[in-house]
Amino acid sequence: MATRSSVLSTAEVRRPMVAAAALAEFARGGYHGTTVADIARQSRISPAYVFKLFPRKESLFVAGLQACFDQILDALAAGADAAQNQRPDAVLYAMGGAYADLIRDRTLLMLQAHALSVADIPEIGEALRAGVARITNFAKGRSGADDDAVQRFVAYGQLCHLLVAAHIDELDDAWAAILSHGIRHPD
Repeated sequence: MATRSSVLSTAEVRRPMVAAAALAEFARGGYHGTTVADIARQSRISPAYVFKLFPRKESLFVAGLQACFDQILDALAAGADAAQNQRPDAVLYAMGGAYADLIRDRTLLMLQAHALSVADIPEIGEALRAGVARITNFAKGRSGADDDAVQRFVAYGQLCHLLVAAHIDELDDAWAAILSHGIRHPD
Protein backbone atom coordinates (compact mmCIF):
# COMPACT_ATOMS: atom_id res chain seq x y z
CA MET A 1 0.00 0.00 0.00
CA ALA A 2 1.36 3.44 -0.96
CA THR A 3 2.07 5.87 1.78
CA ARG A 4 0.41 9.26 1.78
CA SER A 5 3.68 11.01 0.97
CA SER A 6 4.26 8.89 -2.13
CA VAL A 7 0.75 9.65 -3.38
CA LEU A 8 1.36 13.37 -2.91
CA SER A 9 4.71 13.02 -4.61
CA THR A 10 3.06 11.37 -7.63
CA ALA A 11 0.41 14.09 -7.76
CA GLU A 12 3.06 16.80 -7.55
CA VAL A 13 4.94 15.20 -10.45
CA ARG A 14 1.78 14.78 -12.54
CA ARG A 15 0.31 18.25 -11.92
CA PRO A 16 2.85 20.14 -14.14
CA MET A 17 2.56 17.47 -16.84
CA VAL A 18 -1.22 17.82 -16.87
CA ALA A 19 -0.89 21.63 -16.87
CA ALA A 20 1.36 21.39 -19.95
CA ALA A 21 -1.20 19.16 -21.66
CA ALA A 22 -3.94 21.63 -20.70
CA LEU A 23 -1.93 24.46 -22.23
CA ALA A 24 -1.58 22.59 -25.52
CA GLU A 25 -5.13 21.28 -25.70
CA PHE A 26 -6.86 24.53 -24.67
CA ALA A 27 -4.64 26.43 -27.13
CA ARG A 28 -5.85 24.12 -29.87
CA GLY A 29 -9.55 23.92 -29.02
CA GLY A 30 -10.33 26.77 -26.64
CA TYR A 31 -12.11 26.53 -23.33
CA HIS A 32 -15.48 25.47 -24.72
CA GLY A 33 -14.11 23.14 -27.41
CA THR A 34 -11.74 21.17 -25.18
CA THR A 35 -12.86 18.46 -22.81
CA VAL A 36 -11.18 17.15 -19.70
CA ALA A 37 -11.05 13.81 -21.55
CA ASP A 38 -8.94 15.48 -24.28
CA ILE A 39 -6.45 16.65 -21.67
CA ALA A 40 -6.46 13.29 -19.92
CA ARG A 41 -5.75 11.53 -23.21
CA GLN A 42 -2.86 13.94 -23.92
CA SER A 43 -1.57 13.36 -20.35
CA ARG A 44 -2.00 9.59 -20.64
CA ILE A 45 -4.03 9.42 -17.44
CA SER A 46 -7.70 8.93 -16.70
CA PRO A 47 -10.17 11.83 -16.65
CA ALA A 48 -10.91 10.88 -13.04
CA TYR A 49 -7.28 11.42 -12.10
CA VAL A 50 -7.25 14.77 -13.92
CA PHE A 51 -10.24 15.79 -11.79
CA LYS A 52 -8.41 14.61 -8.69
CA LEU A 53 -5.54 16.96 -9.56
CA PHE A 54 -7.74 19.80 -10.83
CA PRO A 55 -11.29 19.55 -9.46
CA ARG A 56 -12.87 21.87 -12.04
CA LYS A 57 -12.35 22.52 -15.72
CA GLU A 58 -11.70 26.18 -14.86
CA SER A 59 -8.83 25.25 -12.54
CA LEU A 60 -7.37 23.10 -15.32
CA PHE A 61 -7.52 26.03 -17.76
CA VAL A 62 -5.95 28.29 -15.14
CA ALA A 63 -3.10 25.80 -14.64
CA GLY A 64 -2.43 25.85 -18.39
CA LEU A 65 -2.57 29.65 -18.42
CA GLN A 66 -0.16 29.89 -15.50
CA ALA A 67 2.23 27.53 -17.33
CA CYS A 68 1.93 29.80 -20.36
CA PHE A 69 2.86 32.90 -18.36
CA ASP A 70 5.73 30.99 -16.70
CA GLN A 71 7.18 30.28 -20.15
CA ILE A 72 6.73 33.90 -21.19
CA LEU A 73 8.50 35.16 -18.08
CA ASP A 74 11.34 32.69 -18.61
CA ALA A 75 11.77 33.99 -22.18
CA LEU A 76 11.63 37.63 -21.06
CA ALA A 77 14.26 36.95 -18.39
CA ALA A 78 16.53 35.24 -20.91
CA GLY A 79 16.06 38.14 -23.30
CA ALA A 80 16.85 40.68 -20.59
CA ASP A 81 19.97 38.74 -19.59
CA ALA A 82 21.13 38.69 -23.23
CA ALA A 83 20.65 42.44 -23.79
CA GLN A 84 23.72 44.09 -25.32
CA ASN A 85 23.64 46.66 -22.53
CA GLN A 86 21.43 47.17 -19.55
CA ARG A 87 19.83 50.51 -20.46
CA PRO A 88 16.04 50.29 -20.05
CA ASP A 89 15.30 50.60 -23.76
CA ALA A 90 17.89 47.95 -24.64
CA VAL A 91 16.51 45.53 -22.06
CA LEU A 92 12.91 46.02 -23.27
CA TYR A 93 14.07 45.58 -26.87
CA ALA A 94 15.86 42.33 -26.01
CA MET A 95 12.82 41.07 -24.08
CA GLY A 96 10.62 41.90 -27.09
CA GLY A 97 12.89 39.88 -29.35
CA ALA A 98 12.78 36.93 -26.97
CA TYR A 99 8.98 37.11 -26.91
CA ALA A 100 8.83 37.28 -30.72
CA ASP A 101 10.96 34.12 -30.86
CA LEU A 102 8.71 32.43 -28.31
CA ILE A 103 5.44 33.06 -30.14
CA ARG A 104 6.83 31.67 -33.36
CA ASP A 105 5.16 28.54 -31.97
CA ARG A 106 1.59 29.80 -31.81
CA THR A 107 0.58 27.60 -28.86
CA LEU A 108 1.17 30.22 -26.14
CA LEU A 109 -0.31 32.93 -28.30
CA MET A 110 -3.48 30.94 -28.97
CA LEU A 111 -3.98 30.05 -25.32
CA GLN A 112 -3.81 33.74 -24.44
CA ALA A 113 -6.35 34.52 -27.18
CA HIS A 114 -8.68 31.84 -25.84
CA ALA A 115 -8.21 33.17 -22.30
CA LEU A 116 -9.32 36.61 -23.49
CA SER A 117 -12.46 35.07 -24.95
CA VAL A 118 -13.48 33.55 -21.60
CA ALA A 119 -12.11 36.21 -19.25
CA ASP A 120 -15.65 36.72 -17.97
CA ILE A 121 -15.32 33.39 -16.13
CA PRO A 122 -14.11 34.78 -12.78
CA GLU A 123 -11.34 32.25 -12.12
CA ILE A 124 -9.94 32.59 -15.64
CA GLY A 125 -10.22 36.38 -15.73
CA GLU A 126 -8.37 36.57 -12.42
CA ALA A 127 -5.60 34.30 -13.70
CA LEU A 128 -5.31 36.30 -16.93
CA ARG A 129 -5.00 39.57 -15.02
CA ALA A 130 -2.45 37.98 -12.66
CA GLY A 131 -0.37 36.82 -15.64
CA VAL A 132 -0.43 40.24 -17.28
CA ALA A 133 0.48 41.79 -13.93
CA ARG A 134 3.45 39.44 -13.64
CA ILE A 135 4.67 40.40 -17.12
CA THR A 136 4.16 44.12 -16.51
CA ASN A 137 5.86 44.06 -13.11
CA PHE A 138 8.74 42.00 -14.47
CA ALA A 139 9.25 44.31 -17.45
CA LYS A 140 9.19 47.35 -15.16
CA GLY A 141 11.47 45.88 -12.51
CA ARG A 142 13.96 44.16 -14.79
CA SER A 143 14.32 46.96 -17.31
CA GLY A 144 14.07 49.93 -14.97
CA ALA A 145 12.06 51.66 -17.71
CA ASP A 146 9.51 54.34 -17.00
CA ASP A 147 5.79 53.55 -16.99
CA ASP A 148 5.21 54.87 -20.52
CA ALA A 149 7.94 52.63 -21.95
CA VAL A 150 6.54 49.59 -20.15
CA GLN A 151 3.05 50.41 -21.41
CA ARG A 152 4.40 50.61 -24.99
CA PHE A 153 6.23 47.30 -24.48
CA VAL A 154 3.02 45.54 -23.42
CA ALA A 155 0.99 47.29 -26.13
CA TYR A 156 3.44 46.19 -28.83
CA GLY A 157 3.21 42.67 -27.45
CA GLN A 158 -0.55 42.76 -27.93
CA LEU A 159 -0.09 44.12 -31.44
CA CYS A 160 2.27 41.22 -32.12
CA HIS A 161 -0.49 38.85 -30.99
CA LEU A 162 -2.85 40.36 -33.55
CA LEU A 163 -0.26 40.29 -36.34
CA VAL A 164 0.71 36.68 -35.73
CA ALA A 165 -2.73 35.26 -34.85
CA ALA A 166 -4.43 36.79 -37.89
CA HIS A 167 -1.40 36.18 -40.16
CA ILE A 168 -1.30 39.91 -40.92
CA ASP A 169 2.50 39.79 -40.80
CA GLU A 170 2.38 37.56 -43.90
CA LEU A 171 0.44 40.05 -46.06
CA ASP A 172 1.89 42.51 -48.57
CA ASP A 173 -1.07 44.92 -48.29
CA ALA A 174 -0.37 48.57 -47.41
CA TRP A 175 -2.57 48.48 -44.28
CA ALA A 176 -0.72 45.39 -43.06
CA ALA A 177 2.61 47.13 -43.61
CA ILE A 178 1.38 50.05 -41.49
CA LEU A 179 0.55 47.73 -38.58
CA SER A 180 3.71 45.66 -38.99
CA HIS A 181 6.11 48.59 -39.39
CA GLY A 182 8.87 48.46 -36.80
CA ILE A 183 7.68 45.14 -35.39
CA ARG A 184 10.32 42.42 -35.41
CA HIS A 185 9.44 38.92 -36.46
CA PRO A 186 11.91 36.05 -36.35
CA ASP A 187 12.93 34.64 -39.71
